[in-house]
Amino acid sequence: MSGIKRENSKAFLLLLLGMLTAFGPFVTDMYLPSLPSMADYFSTSSSMVQLGLTTSMAGLALGQIFFGPLSDKYGRRPLLLSSMLLFIVSTLLCLYAPDIYSFVALRLIQGIAGAGGIVISRSVATDKFSGKELAKMLAVIGAINGVAPVAAPVVGGLLTGALGWKGIFVVLLIIGLILGVSCICFKESLPKEKRSKAGVFATFLSFGKIVRNRRYMFYVLQLAFAQGILFANIASSPFIVQEHYGFSPLGFSICFAVNAIAIGVAAALSVKFRKLENGTLTGCIGMVLFAVMEMVALYNGCNFWIYELLLFALLFMMGLTFTTSTILAMDCERQYAGAASALLGALCFASGGIVSPLVGLGDILTSTGIAFVVCAVCSLLCVLWTFKKETVKLAVSPV
Repeated sequence: MSGIKRENSKAFLLLLLGMLTAFGPFVTDMYLPSLPSMADYFSTSSSMVQLGLTTSMAGLALGQIFFGPLSDKYGRRPLLLSSMLLFIVSTLLCLYAPDIYSFVALRLIQGIAGAGGIVISRSVATDKFSGKELAKMLAVIGAINGVAPVAAPVVGGLLTGALGWKGIFVVLLIIGLILGVSCICFKESLPKEKRSKAGVFATFLSFGKIVRNRRYMFYVLQLAFAQGILFANIASSPFIVQEHYGFSPLGFSICFAVNAIAIGVAAALSVKFRKLENGTLTGCIGMVLFAVMEMVALYNGCNFWIYELLLFALLFMMGLTFTTSTILAMDCERQYAGAASALLGALCFASGGIVSPLVGLGDILTSTGIAFVVCAVCSLLCVLWTFKKETVKLAVSPV
């Protein structure tokens, strides 16, 4: 009799999938505090060093598109091991990059490698669990997915002073080695009989099939717009908190950590809703409400505590949707779980990449408030459209 008891324990899977989920954001964001020292090291401009962040984000999106469908065909374990090996090699090369151009190119490869863990972690959860067990597993993944992008710069800031930018990449290398060993111990979650029988090229055509699943797509788009709020906050808060409100880097790190807690707690609590759809709807309505309030407050030059309390509430509501929408989306496409996870992750990172630079246009207080509202409204519209279609289906179906 095959099953979870003869394979990896739930505790092992929870720990491994959680670490793999956090891996990607740590790859992109952990070295942010060391950007100024890297510009000096490579004798280049800050914009060239920041290009390493752009390429790593692009790698995280592209890598998920690559690893997801291939894991549907060849299994999760071989692709996990390949991604970890690629990450270890690319990180070593980053440490010895001779110039900024080599470093930027290697960051692209490092991002692609980190994407393997993110996309496959959701696929493994979908392979192994269903119902409430899947909800609990994805609740943890959703919480980590929300907290990691916020926590990574804080951790990087604490390490930068003591270790420098190369020290941070050594830490990433050690994490990669630990995950590589863990992946060796991981036992395949997708049996051969359930794998895609199509050729390699045809495997990627599964994207065409899942894109036509409108229910799946609108849950994914809801997540992408919610992710837009997260990255708008990540891009704007250092300037708002430190330059506008005059906080020190340490004070900013504390605020960042508190807001990360809001996201994590909300993602964990979201599975308490009797219907997951209600959790998503509640979060979307709350996002619109608090985004509008935050926009008005910022436009009128509110004090710090009003800004922070409204932001805390906004991120909490956003966190409610991370888990519920991920579960609802992945449940729509169990047959192509790898490709479905890939498209979900790629669109979410693409959304973050698009929104992040927009908050820097014009007055940052105004542009941040507008970004919050636009993303929140679009997120709510996606959910309302999905619920409307489901209601229509129920109304026309025979009793």
